[in-house]
Amino acid sequence: MRLMYLCSALLLLILLPTTCQSGNILVIPIEGSHWINMDILLQALHSRGHNLTIIRSSKSWYIKDNSTYYSTYTVPVERSLDKEFITRIIYEVMEFERGALPLTSFFHLTVGMFGTFVDAHKAVGEFVTAMLGDRELMRKLNDTKFDLVLTDPCWGGGPILAKYLNLPLVYNVRWLIAGEAHLAIAHSPISYIPITGTGLTDKMSFFQRVKNMILYLITETQKHMMIKAVYQEICDTYLGTGNDFNQLLIDADIWLMRVDFLQSNIGSTYDICIIHDKLIDQAYSQLYFTETLDFM
Repeated sequence: MRLMYLCSALLLLILLPTTCQSGNILVIPIEGSHWINMDILLQALHSRGHNLTIIRSSKSWYIKDNSTYYSTYTVPVERSLDKEFITRIIYEVMEFERGALPLTSFFHLTVGMFGTFVDAHKAVGEFVTAMLGDRELMRKLNDTKFDLVLTDPCWGGGPILAKYLNLPLVYNVRWLIAGEAHLAIAHSPISYIPITGTGLTDKMSFFQRVKNMILYLITETQKHMMIKAVYQEICDTYLGTGNDFNQLLIDADIWLMRVDFLQSNIGSTYDICIIHDKLIDQAYSQLYFTETLDFM
C-alpha cells in the first residue's frame, strides 16, 4: 500500500506542468548596432519566459513598436538620433581608419566633433525629460512592479530612470557615455590599455603612450562636460540635488560586459562577448556598410 502511494505521488509530480519564476524587465535600449546587441539578449530572455517592456521614442529608427516578444511604451519627442546622424559619424570614422583623412582628424574626431556629440546627448536628454515628465507613464511603470531596469549606458537615460523608480540596474555594456566601460570598473593602466580610436596595441612606444594618454584625457574631459551639460541637470530636477550622475553610472548592480576579456575584482561583472560572434553572422556587415553606402 505504501509503495502504491509513493508511485502515485511520483506520477503526480511527473504530470504536473513545470514552472519557473519569470522576471518583469523594463528595457531602455538605444539605436543602431547597440539595438542589435540588445535585441539578441532580449530574444534569449523572452525564450526563458521573462516579460519585457521597452520604452522607445516616437522617432525610433530600429526599435519597432510592434513585436511578438516585447511590449512598448512610446514617448513623443521632437527630435532623435536619426539615420543621417549615425551614418555620417560612421562614415567619418571609417575614412579615418582607412587613412583617407589627414592626421589632424585624430584631434578632429575627439575635439572638433565634441559639439556634435553634445547635441546628440541633448536630444537624448530631451527624451529622458519627456519620459520622466509624463506622470501617467510614470504611474503605469510604478504600478507594473518591474523587477529591474536593463539598459545600455552609452546614453544616460537608463541609470536615471532606474534611480527614479528605485529599481535594480543591469547593464548590457561596452561604452559608458563617451568612454570604455572597463576604464570605470577595472584596473586599466593607460600605458598598456589602448584607447579606442588610437589604432594602438598593448605594446606601445613612449610617444604612443603619450598619444594614448592625451586621447584618454580628452575623452574623459568630454564625458564630464557632457554629463554636466545634459544629465546632471536632469538628475537635479527629477532625483534631487544630492544625486551625482557620475555615481549613478557606476552604481549598476550587474555589468554584462561586451568585451573580449575583463580583469576585474568586482563580482557583478560578467563577460558576454559571445554576443558579438552571433552579431557577425546576423547583421554586423549589413548595418555598418550597406547603410553607410546608401548614405554616401
